Parts: sequence; C-alpha cells; structure tokens
Amino acid sequence: MTANELRSKYIEFFKSKNHAEISGQSLIPENDPSVLFTTAGMHPLVPYLLGEKHPSGTRLTDYQKCVRTGDIDEVGDPSHLTCFEMLGNWSLGDYFKKESIAFSYEFLTSPKWLGLDPRKISVTVFSGDDNAPRDEEAANFWKENGMPEDKIAYLPASDNWWAAGPTGPCGPDTEIFYWVGEGLPPVGSNKGTDSANWMEIWNNVFMQYNRVDEKTLVPLPKKNVDTGMGLERTNCILQGKTSVYLTEVFQPIIQKIEELSNYKYGSDEEKDKSVRIIADHSRASVFILGDQKGVSPSNVGAGYVLRRLIRRAVRHGMKLGIEKEFLAEIADAVIANFKIAYPELETNSEKIKKELTAEENKFRLTLKKGEAEFQKLLPNLMKNPKKEISGKVAFRLYDTFGFPVELTQELGAENGFTVDLEGFKEAEKKHQEASKSLDAGKAKGGLAEQSDVTTKYHTATHLLQQALVDVLGDQVAQKGSNINNERMRFDFTFERPMTKEEIQKVQDIVNEKIKEDLPVDMRIMTLDEAKAEGARALFSNKYGEQVKVYTIGRDPKTDWFSKEVCGGPHVQHTAQIGEFKIEKEQSSSAGVRRIRATISGGLPLDPQ
Repeated sequence: MTANELRSKYIEFFKSKNHAEISGQSLIPENDPSVLFTTAGMHPLVPYLLGEKHPSGTRLTDYQKCVRTGDIDEVGDPSHLTCFEMLGNWSLGDYFKKESIAFSYEFLTSPKWLGLDPRKISVTVFSGDDNAPRDEEAANFWKENGMPEDKIAYLPASDNWWAAGPTGPCGPDTEIFYWVGEGLPPVGSNKGTDSANWMEIWNNVFMQYNRVDEKTLVPLPKKNVDTGMGLERTNCILQGKTSVYLTEVFQPIIQKIEELSNYKYGSDEEKDKSVRIIADHSRASVFILGDQKGVSPSNVGAGYVLRRLIRRAVRHGMKLGIEKEFLAEIADAVIANFKIAYPELETNSEKIKKELTAEENKFRLTLKKGEAEFQKLLPNLMKNPKKEISGKVAFRLYDTFGFPVELTQELGAENGFTVDLEGFKEAEKKHQEASKSLDAGKAKGGLAEQSDVTTKYHTATHLLQQALVDVLGDQVAQKGSNINNERMRFDFTFERPMTKEEIQKVQDIVNEKIKEDLPVDMRIMTLDEAKAEGARALFSNKYGEQVKVYTIGRDPKTDWFSKEVCGGPHVQHTAQIGEFKIEKEQSSSAGVRRIRATISGGLPLDPQ
C-alpha cells in the first residue's frame, strides 16, 4: 500500500462512519502564538474543540501537513522527520471512547482496510493518579474489541494524559503501537515492558475534563475525541520497511540526491545521514514555502526555522560533494511526488524554487565571509601553544557568521589546530537554553491561549485587513497573523514601507468601524457562495465544502465593511473590541510588511 492509498483509505473509512471530510489547513497557524508551525492536526480545530459549532458537523476527518522542529538535530537517523502528515478524525460532542476505539481497531485490523495482524498490536491507557482515576473504561472497550489483557499497558500521566495547558480542557488518551521486532511479540510484551520494539502509530485523546486549578478537575458537559495517525510511520509498517526513507514518500527525492551527488544511498552510514537530512529538510522547506501562507527565510520566527532547514540541507549537500546549486532540482522531485495531495505546491512551484535558490546563494556567500573571518582570527590563534580553537570562538563563527563547526574543524586541521568540541557544545547549549526560556510555554497547541481578549484581537484582524485594502489597494493580502493577550501581529503583502499618513489613516478606519458598533454576523455556506458574495479567503479548500463566513456590517448581504471565510472566534459587535492602536509597521520579509498593534478597553463579550 502506498502513502497515497493509505491517505485515501483512511478518509474513505471515516466517511463510511458518517464523518465529513474537511480540508487540511495552512502550516502557519491562524492566530496561535503558542507555536511557529502547525504541529498537529488539531491546531486548525481549536475553536471547535472549545465549543464553536463546526460548519461540517460533529464528526470530521482530514489529512494535515505538519512541521515540528524541536528535535531537528535528531533528523538524519532512519525515523525522525521535521515535516510529516497526520491523518485525523474528530468527534465534537458526538461519540466518545467506545466508538473511537472500535473505529481505530476496525480500520487497523479489518482485511477490508489495513488488515494488520492483531497479534502485533498493543495499546496504552492512563494508569490513574491523585487527580483522575485509572481509565478502566478505555481498557474495557479495548478488551471488548479483542485486545488481550497482557497487550494493555497502564502508564502514568506523563505518557497517557493530554492537557491544553495549566488549566482548560484535558483528559486521558490511549496510544496504539505496532510490533517492529522479529517474528511475533512474546507473551506479556507491550509498551510498558518493551519500549524498543513497539512503534506508536495512533493516538486517541479523550477530552473529558476541564482543569480549574492544579488539584481540581471538573467533567466537561460536552466531551470531544481528537485522534491522530502518523502517515509516514504507518506506511512504513504496511510496507515492511525498516525506515520511512525507504518508502515511496522519500525514494524519488533520494534518487534525485543520488543523481546530483554520484553517491549511492546505502553505501556509507555517515553519507546516508547526509542524504536523509537533505531529503527531509528539502521536503519541509518546499512545504513551508509552498504553503497558502508560506513564509520566506528570515532571522526571526518561522522564517528563521526555514532558513536553518535550507542551510543545513546545503551544508550536507556540500559534504556529499555537490558544489552547484541543487535545492531547486530537488524541489521538483518533492513537488512531483506530493502535488496530487497538496496542489498548492505545484501552483507555487516557481516561488518555491526562486526562494530556495536565493537562500542557497546567500548561504554560500555567508560561508565565504566565515572563511574570511577565520583567516582574520588565524594570526591570534597561531599564538596559542595548545593549537586548539576554543569552543567559544567556534560557536561565535557559527552563531554570528553561520559558519558550521565542521568547517571550522576542517580549516583548523589544515593549519594544525583541533577544535574544543565540548566547549562548542556547552556554548551552544547555553544559547539554546536562553532561546527556550524566551519560547517557554510554546508547546501545548494553542488551546490555553484562547480568551475574550484574543477573541477581540482576532476580530480586529478582519477590520485591519479591510482598512489596509482601502488605503493601500487590492495588492494587500494577509500572509499570517499571531495573537496573544498583549498584542496582535499581522503580516501582509506590500512592496514598500507605509507612510505615517497611511498608518494613521488605517488606524482611524479601524477605530471608526469599532465606534460604529457594527454587528458581526456568521452564516454557513459553500465556498462558491462565499466567493459570489465577495468574501476574502485563501480558497484552497475542497470544492463544495461548507464554511463559516463572518460579515462585519449593518447588513450581511447589502451593507458590510468586511467579509471573510474564517473559523473564529469573534466578538458579537465591534464596540466590544475597544480602542485600536498601531504600535509599529516594519518589514517582515521580501515583499511582506508586518504591523504590530494593541487594543484597550471595549465592552464585555456576550455570554455564550
């Protein structure tokens, strides 16, 4: 079974169980300051998991592209990826544990679907603690489906409890594992007794509590199910492969790398690692650049992660002996392999290749500057009787000039020097800890960030976008937004800095619409109907899908200021937003400007 077939079968199965297929969303999260990228299929569904009604109903299924870069340095082994796909299904206050577990088991083991050997499947459930009881309910439903007692591992909250944050929705989960060891698993073997030979393929989260404080859990009146299956891992298992890089997901990309480098994958482990890094990082970069809200390489946020991915790929290409520009050629292989599932990659192919080539050239210039800096340091280094380049110096070359430590080692060796790698790692660790402290709390997935204030900011982005179009023209299009309780950030396409007069005019228009106290209307319609009414949206979703359209104005059909396809949440009328102030307008990346703004005051939101 290919990845394309697995993706189709999953959607087909859940549609047969009365789930509506919805479109996967952008890799750049909408108004979620908790992460730089969509790291799980649940991100686009946050408003609905919190209680908003989804236009497609209470049973949903989709496939979602995701990027996680927390363990970027692990990429290069046979299993880690930065870019991956999640297959998901959701129940929004509809079915709960019994049906969720039955659906998962049927899809995995039925000959009509995946036909996996039930003897090679085991599960984990929550073992209970002082706050919540052991999840006997989930365990019993597994047994009803034929799961033997010895294949059920009861694990603590660190393994089998999901939480939005310190407070808010939470609950136990059950994880599904497949045996990847030799033959059949021995009696009594499960994730709890043998973690090495069991690979996780699916996670079913049961949101059944609201955490009020550290010691208080209250049952939710409306319980949700959020599940996710890793496409690449499951595909690898179905094909009996030992690595995701040996499946057709990566093989066309690896074949292009082989052609460019004259190196045959599988000949040398160190070079194989470089091939895997290039394959993963180039794929991730293509997905980020080709996204509906694609970002460009930069020195901050998601753009910085993209820059790091591209430069790491180039560095490993050089290690394989590829001296010419090569990422655009690899991009062609990625696009050809994924354009059916993700047509936006083909639509944006020229932009993708242009950005990759520009960043690749920048990096090669950076390396030249780093080499020149090294030569400047050389006379002082020569005075060192130990003939050792300190970790601090090596890290400064890396951090300031983007000069990889391996190159410092190579240049050092040519002049009889070694590099204090332990010192380099220590300096790097201190830098990472500093970065992590700035990034604290950015791992839970956005649910904890929802509040009345962020709802006000979210609605303000609608007013801001229309005001920008009114002042600057139709070339303005949203490229992303980021909201927390203190401020909003809004990125939009525009080729030059705004003048002071333009900034003031945009601010005045937004405040004028807030003072007019315009109603905010929500209607559910098809995409075609939304387009016909002039609604703004990234119209990349599936034809005919039901969407929510939010209109700000006296009459949603004849007298309105702003109309957008959006998931929410929103205020009920604009006076609830408060006073709007643009704090800063600056460049975000080439052809993209960024506005930072705050709001203050405003009327309280209506009770839900």
